[in-house]
Amino acid sequence: MIYLITGGERSGKSTYAQNLALQLSNSPIYVATARKWDSDFQNRIDRHQNERDERWTNIEKEKYLSEINFTGKTALIDCVTLWLTNFFVDHKNDVNLSLEEAKKEFLAIASQENTTLIIVTNEIGMGVHAATEIGRKFTELQGWMNQFIASKADEVVLMVSGIPVKIKG
Repeated sequence: MIYLITGGERSGKSTYAQNLALQLSNSPIYVATARKWDSDFQNRIDRHQNERDERWTNIEKEKYLSEINFTGKTALIDCVTLWLTNFFVDHKNDVNLSLEEAKKEFLAIASQENTTLIIVTNEIGMGVHAATEIGRKFTELQGWMNQFIASKADEVVLMVSGIPVKIKG
């Protein structure tokens, strides 16, 4: 089962996804895809880790999620935007290469047996038009990856001002 939770910044995606994971499992996995860019980002990571209790298994994985064995487990992956950023930066802003590698990783985790994946992503294309070429390229990458994951997902929920709106499933 694959759930995709999407929406804008501070729309309630992560809270909704965490609550869903705990409804589905007494011991879910939390996969954090954030790269520790600076001390502010580390503070954000620490804050998020402190929000989760002992029921959670926390795994930090920047890119190669297929190295994690999800078989028979419920896993929350938070989030696609940070995950794609790691590919995009490492591939020197090459949209096609980043998309190809991210799709390959997604298919590898989605094919693991008896797995429930809850994936959080951002709808960055719904906001202000990016001012830079790199920003516009990343927005395209994000949009294409969101479409790809949504096409494979069993359920897609759009979060709007803390309210879940089921758009697929």
